[in-house]
Amino acid sequence: MPELPEVETVRRTLLELAKGKEIQSVRVYWPKIIKKPHEIEQFQDALKGQIINDVQRRGKFLKFILDDYVLVSHLRMEGRYGLFQADEELEKHTHVIFSFTDGSELRYRDVRKFGTMHLYKIGEEENELPLSQLGPEPFSDQFTVEYLQNRLKKTSRKIKVALLDQTNVVGLGNIYVDEALFRAGIHPERIASQLTIDEYKKLHNEIIATLKEAVDAGGSTIRSYVNSQGEIGMFQLQLFVYGRTEEPCKKCGTPLTKTVVGGRGTHFCHNCQK
Repeated sequence: MPELPEVETVRRTLLELAKGKEIQSVRVYWPKIIKKPHEIEQFQDALKGQIINDVQRRGKFLKFILDDYVLVSHLRMEGRYGLFQADEELEKHTHVIFSFTDGSELRYRDVRKFGTMHLYKIGEEENELPLSQLGPEPFSDQFTVEYLQNRLKKTSRKIKVALLDQTNVVGLGNIYVDEALFRAGIHPERIASQLTIDEYKKLHNEIIATLKEAVDAGGSTIRSYVNSQGEIGMFQLQLFVYGRTEEPCKKCGTPLTKTVVGGRGTHFCHNCQK
């Protein structure tokens, strides 16, 4: 599933590709993707004549800011946007098409069909699911060491599980939790509430640094991720632990371990993460 760096990269490319375009019509070939409104015709009618004024991100969600509405989109496992001309051949697994007045089309393709779209009137999107229960952005002023410590001191869960919880902090998924924990020297099965203040400080710094470096590299291309211009991310070349089971640790040379924490494959170094 794309995490914050990948979604941020998609947001930036979509802004280049689609900003200022006016929606002429919308075609939906897989209605289950549209979660709000429930009537597909209402979704299509509301979007006609709307202009894409901005593309923002909230956690792992994309927000298309229109004249009167906000379209909240989650890519899930395989969702992908691309800009095409109307006469270009339709790729398999294309489920939603936004046709623009200039003859181009923004097409949403999703092999697994897990992606979602919610349409809200402007100003309502943050007060309703799926955005209303999200925690702070890791790059925001709200995400401080004090916030992280106070939040995690209340849980008895393992630190890996707590960081995956989007109500604590948004944007972190399996890849970047493993990477941040390695860089902070914290074992993924440590109980979150039992970290020391120095460990909270180190973890806070490494979460921000890891995500920033990944954004700068265009995200990590793991399996099928590409941005909206078909370009792969490059941060996978900088990964310390994720996907490197039994390879030598880049810091100490110890073979890396993979286990399961909270139902998720988890990569770490026995020596660096006591």
